[in-house]
Amino acid sequence: MAEEQKTSGSEDTFISHLIELRSRVVKSSAAVLIIFLCMMPWAAHIFDLLAAPMIHALPAGSKMIATGVITPFLIPVKVTMVLALIIALPWVLYQMWAFVAPGLYTHEKRLVAPLVISSSLLFIAGVAFCYFFVFGVVFPFINNFAPKSVSVAPDIDSYVDFVLTMFLAFGITFEVPIIVIVLVRMGLVPLAKLKQIRPYVVVGAFVVAAVVTPPDIMSQLLLAVPLCLLYEIGLLVAPIFEKATRAPEEREDAVGS
Repeated sequence: MAEEQKTSGSEDTFISHLIELRSRVVKSSAAVLIIFLCMMPWAAHIFDLLAAPMIHALPAGSKMIATGVITPFLIPVKVTMVLALIIALPWVLYQMWAFVAPGLYTHEKRLVAPLVISSSLLFIAGVAFCYFFVFGVVFPFINNFAPKSVSVAPDIDSYVDFVLTMFLAFGITFEVPIIVIVLVRMGLVPLAKLKQIRPYVVVGAFVVAAVVTPPDIMSQLLLAVPLCLLYEIGLLVAPIFEKATRAPEEREDAVGS
């Protein structure tokens, strides 16, 4: 009888977690959808803003092309949806935090809240850095190598895929300090070990940059160098988070030792 009650209680707990997860997913999706619908009337203008770095790099009077029949409609919609997701990112991360928060200790909750906020800001900062600086350098650099006999007219579908890949790469790159902080705080990797593997991180940064960026040295440098610098920033900030979020029993052990 006791075993049946225990099994029933476990099933109820599991179902309640599923209901809570569904609620959080619905709230996140609703926020993205509302923002998307509000911006939909300006989808064409949003794409024009996204295409501005490339248009400025093309010869005067040149434009991008669309090879598909419905591509001029689908691509602006796709771009608008991605922008809605980026704008709603803090709310989406908050819903994730609210789902896992009941199972965290007090000192862990003090760590999660700043990480959610900083993760959102750093990802957006990475996207902004890519748009305002990297594209302004890379596109003119690439187009200047185009032969005079070639008419440069990028396809909007390929352009958007390339831009979103770059946004994702730089957004994740700017999360490196958060990754370092979490590794140190959770005790997964000692800080001394992270400092010791610096040379491997530098090599890995250039390998990653070579894979996700165009095959030119400028793009690779613009991704690899910030990645290395952000890794160093993470090493500097990680000890502060480790002390600030340490559990009371951990502080007592540290004092006693």
